Amino acid sequence: MTITDSSYFWEGTKIRLRATQRSDWEQWKLESKDSEAIRLMEWGIELPKNDIDVVEISDKFDNFKDNFRKMFAIETLSNNRLVGFINLNSLDHKNGVFSFGLGVNRGYRNNGYATEATRILMRYGFYELRMQKCNSSCVEINEASLKFHRNLGFIEEGRRRRIIYMNGKFYDNILLGVTREEFDEIEKHYER
Repeated sequence: MTITDSSYFWEGTKIRLRATQRSDWEQWKLESKDSEAIRLMEWGIELPKNDIDVVEISDKFDNFKDNFRKMFAIETLSNNRLVGFINLNSLDHKNGVFSFGLGVNRGYRNNGYATEATRILMRYGFYELRMQKCNSSCVEINEASLKFHRNLGFIEEGRRRRIIYMNGKFYDNILLGVTREEFDEIEKHYER
């Protein structure tokens, strides 16, 4: 059987996931200037990065070399534009759980790219790696992330109170999860 573009596992209707490459480092550096997005993802402000630091980070993830985190670039199908990054992490084969990290560049948010990329990654975790649950979390003030998770079937499972300090205040960390069976139900509502 020949694989056609429309049946390529790493491709959705709007985006494809691909391996990161060294040329992506320039985009990583530009996006590191989006302080508010970085604050919500990293729970604080990062120190500035120089070109050497960013290239080293890029090289670490190139060709999936990092054993803890498998980093993918999110690229549009229409014009092969790099719109963000997603990673599979915290793989626990004994217990069948995993997690992911995601960042969509400011100019490309609210286009469904994050949802499609995450669904592809979750299908990989559930249907190829035999995982049974995906865990995630976000800071309580990240309403966009909470809505995003709920739309993908994640359920709030708990709250770690006042463990995130940023911008002069303490915040709760919301713990979220979705099981394979819950994800199967959500997937029925999407057309492939």
